[in-house]
Amino acid sequence: MKIYEELKARGLIAQVTDEEEIRELINNGKATFYIGFDPTADSLHVGHFMALCLMKRLQMAGNKPVVLIGGGTGYIGDPSGRTDMRSMMTPEIIRHNCECFKKQMERFIEFGEDKAIMVNNADWLLNLNYIELLREVGACFSVNNMLRAECYKQRMEKGLSFLEFNYMIMQSYDFYYLFRHYGCNMQFGGDDQWSNMLGGTELIRKKLGKDAYAMTITLLLNSEGKKMGKTQKGAVWLDPEKTSPYEFFQYWRNVDDNDVLKCIRMLTFLPLEEIDKMDSWQGSELNKAKEILAYELTKLVHGEEEADKALSAARAVFAGSGTSDNMPTFEFESDSVSLLDAMVSAKLAPSKAEAKRLIQQGGVSLNDEKVSDINTVIDLTSGAVLKKGKKQIVKLVKK
Repeated sequence: MKIYEELKARGLIAQVTDEEEIRELINNGKATFYIGFDPTADSLHVGHFMALCLMKRLQMAGNKPVVLIGGGTGYIGDPSGRTDMRSMMTPEIIRHNCECFKKQMERFIEFGEDKAIMVNNADWLLNLNYIELLREVGACFSVNNMLRAECYKQRMEKGLSFLEFNYMIMQSYDFYYLFRHYGCNMQFGGDDQWSNMLGGTELIRKKLGKDAYAMTITLLLNSEGKKMGKTQKGAVWLDPEKTSPYEFFQYWRNVDDNDVLKCIRMLTFLPLEEIDKMDSWQGSELNKAKEILAYELTKLVHGEEEADKALSAARAVFAGSGTSDNMPTFEFESDSVSLLDAMVSAKLAPSKAEAKRLIQQGGVSLNDEKVSDINTVIDLTSGAVLKKGKKQIVKLVKK
């Protein structure tokens, strides 16, 4: 099975501009393709995972990835999938976020001569002259067509700023620039980027009279149609300082029964033949599938050692032993701490009021015993294990 057929079998392809040409290019390692990442935070998150895995798969098949960091488009902010305008970032924050992205991507993509390259659209977008840009590409865009684009339509009721209205032109210009200077003949992105990507292929056709291609990746949605990658604490980050390897593991270990096999098929690099055998799994076998999913993805993002530690800790929690050395640990300066402070500090509750509610509802255990007294003080001289519900656990120790 060649790479295009594998991508289809894994359910990764949403829309394509020319299936026969795209199949021919990527199956024969002739694609120089790019995916853009706007530096909206100082870490990549699960929402970027599909794109990173796609780049890895295509590179393994002999194609050349161009990683585009949106140091320029980050000044504007993509309105796709948004109901409000993104907050404006300073140039210093954008540069810092770009550097953080680079480090994390090296786990997925092999950079170097004749391998993947990384470019930053700030290098060409920030130097553009507004009048020259209007004359060069402005006539290639129909405002009527732009307003019909899904990414703009959903914003029209609440208001779309002129700043964001320019985003499609900037992204299209990126493709045009990369085509001319790097021979980049294909763009991949999330399915919500389709309109922006078509803008790029059309700009290349109108300005250069040549064909370029676009393909969108299926969005990672759960069985309820909601985007995956969020928890009560917020986004699931790839940076271990923001989401620990154990928390990352637990996120995937706790996906819904209806989602686990889809996630294994779309996100892991396990052979399809092996995954096909799991399609008949039910009951406790699905728990095994969740463990496989969590382990494979944690290994991909954080390495085998961290994946082994997370697996060991998760199994210890499930067995109720609460003794694993690999559990998430939170350190305190003092010999003791109040239960409410411990829960908030260890991020088991967003506030003391919420911590009180959880305790009163019987959802908190200390050293494997239910706690009902909100005034409990925890002795840290020999450590303690605090547990919220069945799955969130943290070891408390004195520094």
